[in-house]
Amino acid sequence: MDALAQEAPVRITARAAAHLAKILAKEEPGLKLRVAVNGGGCSGFSYSFAFDDTPTEDDLVLERDGVTVLIDSVSLDMLRGAEIDWVDELIGASFQIKNPNATSSCGCGTSFSI
Repeated sequence: MDALAQEAPVRITARAAAHLAKILAKEEPGLKLRVAVNGGGCSGFSYSFAFDDTPTEDDLVLERDGVTVLIDSVSLDMLRGAEIDWVDELIGASFQIKNPNATSSCGCGTSFSI
């Protein structure tokens, strides 16, 4: 991993970037992955993943291996130090966030508490 990727407040793994590139290749040019934290879910907060073509002024813009991930400033406060990965397991494949700020999470890994 290069030094810039290590210094980013949120990291994207090479595996996540590669899978995101495959997905975006089938979509409209210029789309980016927006990662956000929303209130709700069985543990208090939940992660959301959506496509977006326009960064806002307060977004953190992360780039790795030709793909771009956007994170708004409110979500960034809860994601600082996290890693976005792509996991392909027997029970399914998905983007997953390894969040050092989460004190607990639900069994499916899509919601957490701080």
